[in-house]
Amino acid sequence: MIERKAKILRESNETNIEVNIDLDGSGNYQGDTGIGFFDHMLNLFTKHGLLDLQVKAVGDLFVDSHHTIEDVGIVIGLAIKEALKGKEGIKRYGTSFVPMDESLATVSLDLSGRAYLVFDAEFTVDKIGGFDSEMVEEFFRAVATNGGITLHARVIYGKNNHHMVEALFKALGKALSEALTYDKRIKGVLSTKGTL
Repeated sequence: MIERKAKILRESNETNIEVNIDLDGSGNYQGDTGIGFFDHMLNLFTKHGLLDLQVKAVGDLFVDSHHTIEDVGIVIGLAIKEALKGKEGIKRYGTSFVPMDESLATVSLDLSGRAYLVFDAEFTVDKIGGFDSEMVEEFFRAVATNGGITLHARVIYGKNNHHMVEALFKALGKALSEALTYDKRIKGVLSTKGTL
């Protein structure tokens, strides 16, 4: 089995991001984005996705959380794409429903190489800690766009905004883990085109 790891650096006038990822990890997150709630969500994504993820992020938090969260999503997406290298033998698709107390969320994705996001969630607060609620969608979009992932994410129902976001990040991890899983019955890539 090939080693599915990547290290991506991204520097701009707004952020400095470094991401290390191992798609065949054990759920270990080490990171500091400067946004406590965001680190909590990345930890959940990592743990439930059975990845190993290291994130170092320095961003212009004196402005707001937007650039940091979006740029971390960009780099995580690029890292997933790089670490995948060949897609031979993987299931390609993953779907997860995750309950978190009163909330239920689902994520369904396809490691197709075609970036697309459908996001359906309504939050009732502007912020959760230092995290802007509208940035959940921007993070998912950045991961999908830069990872070449068709990604559908939905909060089916919920009342507590923390729980709704938590369910989404856990579902993202679990769906990605499923899609990355090898199946010995798959010869080459799972596509009638012969390529992904």
